Amino acid sequence: MHVTEAVIRHALPDCAAVKPVLARVGDKWAVLVVRMLGPGPQRFNALKKAIGGISQRMLTLTLRGLERDGLVSRTVYPTIPPRVDYELTPLGHSLMEPILALTSWAVAHHGEIAAAQDAFDSRQAGPAAMNGR
Repeated sequence: MHVTEAVIRHALPDCAAVKPVLARVGDKWAVLVVRMLGPGPQRFNALKKAIGGISQRMLTLTLRGLERDGLVSRTVYPTIPPRVDYELTPLGHSLMEPILALTSWAVAHHGEIAAAQDAFDSRQAGPAAMNGR
């Protein structure tokens, strides 16, 4: 048995446990919310405006999921109207480093990725265009 196969087989039971975590932290909206909360607490509408393109419902669902996972805390202040702040927990702050690394990688390589996508799309369009003759 190849060493890599042994490592993968050993890790299989852990995959089920890690899958929902990766789904949460790999979600584009969750990544953006965590990035926006990195500098400090924010109110819902400030987050919605800063993220842009996210619906109220999706932001609500994302914040609830992050809160459930212990990455974000929600504080309600007894004012009229009630003020609600969201901020990263210590666990949420520990996610900033990998998110910033991933963001830096994406910025550094977005041109290469766009070129690869264009090349792929051109190759895919070629046979389809030929069949349409």
